[in-house]
Amino acid sequence: MEKSVKEIMALPGDGRKITVEGWVRTKRESKSVCFLEISDGSTVHNLQVVASREDPRYSALIPRTATGASLRVTGSLVASQGSGQSVELAAEEIHLYGEAPADTYPLQKKRHSFEFLREIAHLRPRTNTFGAVARVRSAMSFAIHKFFNERGFVYVHTPIITGNDCEGAGNMFQVTTLPLEGPPLHEGKVDYSQDFFGKKASLTVSGQLEGEAYATALTKIYTFGPTFRAENSNTSRHLAEFWMIEPEMAFCDINGNMDIAEEFIKYIFSHVLEHCPDDMDFFNSRIDKEIIATIGNIIESRFERINYTSAVELLEKSGESFEFPVKWGIDLQSEHERFITEKVYKKPVIITDYPKGIKAFYMKQNDDGKTVRAMDILVPRLGEIIGGSEREADYEKLRARMAEMGLDPKEYWWYLDLRRFGTVPHSGFGLGFERLIQFATGMQNIRDVIPFPRCVNTLDF
Repeated sequence: MEKSVKEIMALPGDGRKITVEGWVRTKRESKSVCFLEISDGSTVHNLQVVASREDPRYSALIPRTATGASLRVTGSLVASQGSGQSVELAAEEIHLYGEAPADTYPLQKKRHSFEFLREIAHLRPRTNTFGAVARVRSAMSFAIHKFFNERGFVYVHTPIITGNDCEGAGNMFQVTTLPLEGPPLHEGKVDYSQDFFGKKASLTVSGQLEGEAYATALTKIYTFGPTFRAENSNTSRHLAEFWMIEPEMAFCDINGNMDIAEEFIKYIFSHVLEHCPDDMDFFNSRIDKEIIATIGNIIESRFERINYTSAVELLEKSGESFEFPVKWGIDLQSEHERFITEKVYKKPVIITDYPKGIKAFYMKQNDDGKTVRAMDILVPRLGEIIGGSEREADYEKLRARMAEMGLDPKEYWWYLDLRRFGTVPHSGFGLGFERLIQFATGMQNIRDVIPFPRCVNTLDF
């Protein structure tokens, strides 16, 4: 019977017949025996296959089974004679699917730099690290859907192509069928009336606005899909294409928003520790020796809640010499956020009531006229991991805020309609999926937690 390597490793070595299919990770040879480590991606562990070099049934294949070759092996599962594994497969039949010549296959060494592996992104999932990242990413995706499904949320697919800039930052990729050289002009400007959609269109930076439309009909919804930012940033924290989780909840104020966000993070991390123990042990031993303890602390902690003004006062009185000076009205930087979580509270912190000048137009304004009901969740070692707010439910206030920020209300007519017809208090948040994976695995570069990274000057795959 055919089973995955993960399933086989859990069986007793009682001599039963087993067939396994996978790729050769390593190959060791003695005078009479060949040891093949086989991986099929189901687990971070490999299955050891022991084959006699003198057996005429497959002895001719042994020289061709180098690292990277794909095989089907049938044999008896027996107790291992060596250390590092409890069972091994005594080969009786080997079928070679595909060779990987040692002089051209690039994954020969046991360890390669992550920079090198980014250059061969099509092969890097065959390594232990990226196989583990892929499995954790898959488990976290399932946990996200499970969390919201258990709480009565409706999964909504919001559009990828949009005519609105949700964040108001302008860093959007344009989508057009017009010729890039010599586009049609009207009064000296590009005539988008001749474009496919009849107006300027872009890839979305967020599904939030459309999500609000469905939340004001279905009460609790979430989106989980790709988003795009044309930000010319070449850092370890930025991608041009990434996935976002964005719940929106009607009849929910900022306090309810914070409650569900805190519960969400703890749920996802608990799921990963429970369902990916081998992969998490791998990350804890090879990537970050504190990652399991850090995640455990987040799960067990009650997140501290403070407002922005208090956070600034803490920073100003800290005596620390920050790279970015602190004063009321600034957008807090990662160094500030980490100081608050790591030095002051030593656990996650939720900061609320930010100055309206540094936040998006859709956030509900407080009565002081200076701040909005925003909330950011900060975690140790990273800083911000979730950003959200109570949304502005008042038509006149929202329209005035748009005008104040230079946005044309006509472009958002349908969004304003949500405040004209049965408006309700509602809230939501956004969480960059790759940033969550990066934190959970301890990986240092966000490009290493997405299968094929899209960033500045990177589009090879």
